[in-house]
Amino acid sequence: VQLQAFGGGLVQSGGSLRLSCAASGRSFSSYNMGWFRQAPGKQREFVAAIGWSGSRTTYSNSVKDRFTISRDNDKNTVYLQMDSLKPEDTAIYYCATGKARWGIPAPDKFDYWGQGTLVTVSS
Repeated sequence: VQLQAFGGGLVQSGGSLRLSCAASGRSFSSYNMGWFRQAPGKQREFVAAIGWSGSRTTYSNSVKDRFTISRDNDKNTVYLQMDSLKPEDTAIYYCATGKARWGIPAPDKFDYWGQGTLVTVSS
């Protein structure tokens, strides 16, 4: 499976960005998708996940009510709408998927990560 994230950039605090991730190499609509991020000097952390059908979503407490994950199975793409951005959201953002089909989109069920896209939020 190949994952390519894009849409990052520089934005002021309080602003918005929309990330996209294009997937290829297998049946996109059968697998959960997620977003993770890694800030400088920190470990990678879970951000959000969405179930294979799009009906289930999970968010970390730090982004809940500010970020929205969605997917378009016809376009093999997952999105992350980021609103009310804060400087602490600055990180490289990675999309991810798991080995197994179906299931619950839990943070510990992801096995493959693509190349990330850098998001920088200025204060």
